[in-house]
Amino acid sequence: MTLRNSCLALAILASVGTSATAQSDFEPSPTVRQYAPRLVEVMNAAQLQHLKLWFAGKSKNWELAAFELRQLTDSLAQAAVFYPGIPVSNVTTLKDPLLSIADAIDAGDGRRFTASMRALTHGCNACHISLERSFIAIGLPTDQPPPANQIFAPTGKAPKK
Repeated sequence: MTLRNSCLALAILASVGTSATAQSDFEPSPTVRQYAPRLVEVMNAAQLQHLKLWFAGKSKNWELAAFELRQLTDSLAQAAVFYPGIPVSNVTTLKDPLLSIADAIDAGDGRRFTASMRALTHGCNACHISLERSFIAIGLPTDQPPPANQIFAPTGKAPKK
């Protein structure tokens, strides 16, 4: 499966496996009989994959970037399938930035990669805001040690990038 196709699979999984109704506690779907990781575990994995994707792309390690993009896409699909309280539109709107990142990786285009990562990061934060979790904000990783991509300043006081 190509990188682009795996990103498209995100939209399909999200629309098949979720409902568009909001739930306040984000409980796992009752139809899932297997172990469902807690949403925080899925999102922590996605945050780490976002970080690694960024550094792989900035280092022009396109093979590693493609791997991390697949991992991130899988984590987002997993969140959509296991947690139907996340509106489908929140997950499927990430499809375009993910496809753009895939195209940038395939082309080895660092500028397009950076712009696409900004769009993805904005989409992640928009999802958090729509779920009244605006206090969870991410940014593009910095080069400051340790590498970090979570913004810890309260909403509205985050440093401008």
